[in-house]
Amino acid sequence: MIEIATNQYINRELSWLQFNARVLQEAADDSVPLLERLRFIGIFSNNLDEFFKVRYATIKRIDLAGKDGKNVLKGTTASDLLEKITKIVIKQQAESLKTIETISKRLREHNIFIVDENEVTPDQDAFIRNYFITKVSPALVTYILNDLDQFPHLKDSVAYLAVKLVLRDKVPKEGRISKILQQTTKERIYALIEIPKDTDRFVVLPEKDGKQFIIILDDLIRYCMHINFSIFDYVRASAHMIKITRDAQLDFDNDLSKSFIQKISSSVKSRRDGEPVRFVYDKTIEKDTLEFLMDKMGVDNMDSIIPGGRYHNRRDYMNFPDLGNKNLVYQQIKPLAIPGLVLQGSLLDKIAKKDFLQYTPYHTFSYTVKFLRESAIDPKVKSIKITIYRLASISHIASSLINAAKNGKKVTVQIELQARFDEAANIRYAEQMQREGVNLIFGVPGLKVHCKACVIEREERGKLKRYGFISTGNFNESTAKIYTDYTLFTTNEAILKETNRVFKFFEINYKINRYKHLLVSPHYTRSSLVKLINKEIKNSKLGLPAKIRLKLNSLSDYDMIDKLYDASRAGVKIDLIVRGICCLIPGIEGMSENIRAISVVDKFLEHPRLFIFENGGEPKVYISSADWMTRNLDRRVEISCPIYDEDIKLELIETFDISWNDNVKARRLSQDQDNAYIRNDKEKVRSQVATYDYYLQKLGN
Repeated sequence: MIEIATNQYINRELSWLQFNARVLQEAADDSVPLLERLRFIGIFSNNLDEFFKVRYATIKRIDLAGKDGKNVLKGTTASDLLEKITKIVIKQQAESLKTIETISKRLREHNIFIVDENEVTPDQDAFIRNYFITKVSPALVTYILNDLDQFPHLKDSVAYLAVKLVLRDKVPKEGRISKILQQTTKERIYALIEIPKDTDRFVVLPEKDGKQFIIILDDLIRYCMHINFSIFDYVRASAHMIKITRDAQLDFDNDLSKSFIQKISSSVKSRRDGEPVRFVYDKTIEKDTLEFLMDKMGVDNMDSIIPGGRYHNRRDYMNFPDLGNKNLVYQQIKPLAIPGLVLQGSLLDKIAKKDFLQYTPYHTFSYTVKFLRESAIDPKVKSIKITIYRLASISHIASSLINAAKNGKKVTVQIELQARFDEAANIRYAEQMQREGVNLIFGVPGLKVHCKACVIEREERGKLKRYGFISTGNFNESTAKIYTDYTLFTTNEAILKETNRVFKFFEINYKINRYKHLLVSPHYTRSSLVKLINKEIKNSKLGLPAKIRLKLNSLSDYDMIDKLYDASRAGVKIDLIVRGICCLIPGIEGMSENIRAISVVDKFLEHPRLFIFENGGEPKVYISSADWMTRNLDRRVEISCPIYDEDIKLELIETFDISWNDNVKARRLSQDQDNAYIRNDKEKVRSQVATYDYYLQKLGN
């Protein structure tokens, strides 16, 4: 068993891999609908790709710089950590392959057959040939490696088929093919086929006798190899998949003549040339083919070399077709209305009277869009300020802001162009909004802007009144359907006045504002949280109610972990719901015996950050954009917003309790990191289902 913890902390990277193991557990769970299990395989694979592009690449840079990284990596050297990661990933990849095999067998019981090139029937032959010739072949890029002086640049995370053609003994004496053959070893031709990214990975074949058939694009290409390589006289062909993952670090040039948008755009394009950090190959590939490729690519022992299965880029399974089998996917929930907040009327008039909480996807995201659309056409609205981190590919948020600008409103958008892997989409919308007269702010030098906030100013009775919303999640219609997130709609002047100061900080960032209500990173979140924890410690020593309840995506800041250990030793009860990275070790006598920690992985991605401090029986409750990670506390602009409405405060505490009582999809976080499911004799609570029922009941009442 690989050691993943020191005496005080679990290593961040290894903890993240255990989170991805929880995703893989969902793929292996028989209670999960079959096609959803395939999609969890896709999520697992996509997560792993991003992990290697970012985290593994960072550790590799530390190693290449000749630093052991012990201070940063807490107790392990960079080289040792790279080795541990590779071992864990190899094991997880093997588990994922077994899971795919199991799912494929179960699909056959439902008359869904995933066929490979050796299982194609004569009835399917004509369809596949025609599909290849008309849709695949025009998009296919094929490299004959023997004929190239320089090995082609392999694109990041694009899958390739490494092909070996064994030629007949009879060799033409003249012509280009003769030249190629003279360069082969024992009359072999090596080639690469780039799998087209814009062609459906899963090709649905004609149905027959009530049976449905799918062939993966890779196998369709294998089946049609004789068409692609028809000019060669070969007796045997083999094709095995390979993939390179590259360092995704953005590097900026210092050209002062370029705008910030141009610099980001240029850097995103240059990402394709990043150093390779992972080489994945089909473990059945022939030895000579693998050696030829590795030699030509310059892949060495410092790269993470992962033997994998027949198919790579399994992230494509996230888009596996449902084939009309609604019983093999999750039942779609109907997003609910917020009691007292009707979409047909004026939202602003309702929000003027009281605060409202939106909890997507249980509530419809339409309230956020409606808020901006109404503001865009309301003659009384004079200005709109909003932060944007990740936009949907087709964004009603962006179109509403453009509409507002066209209606003469002063629209200010702080858009984060460095939202990793969404840079291109944000750049596209930034350029469009800029053309339409929206005032764009590109953040603060050295800081990412990760907070989610909006403030509008509306003229009422000769004065400007502020309306706004603060959220834990992105203003993104697509992710709002699958991410759970809180959004507070409010006219609370104290909260919105301070939110307005955050926007002033974007424009005048040498001036540090003071905040009485909001916890704002990078200046005050850490110190404010420490004060709140110290208050719980003091109350515990005085015999007053003392408890801390946190719902986070990640908990990795060692100073904050130490502070929670201090609180535990002082008798403060601490309950943690952490979806992803958790470097804290709960339940250790003398250090963390009063800390319990769980993780919930289910249909929706648990994304909100919620802080509840008991405060001697008068709980202080915050929703936040900030995880308890060093980057969120010290290197990003974040907002944690207090909840003053007593009904909403109770609602947040009750939804936390629903998650905490999950005994179906919750895993216990412990020093062993075994991801054991929480099982007990209590009534079954699947928190995401129970949360929907909770809001359904509130709506009924």
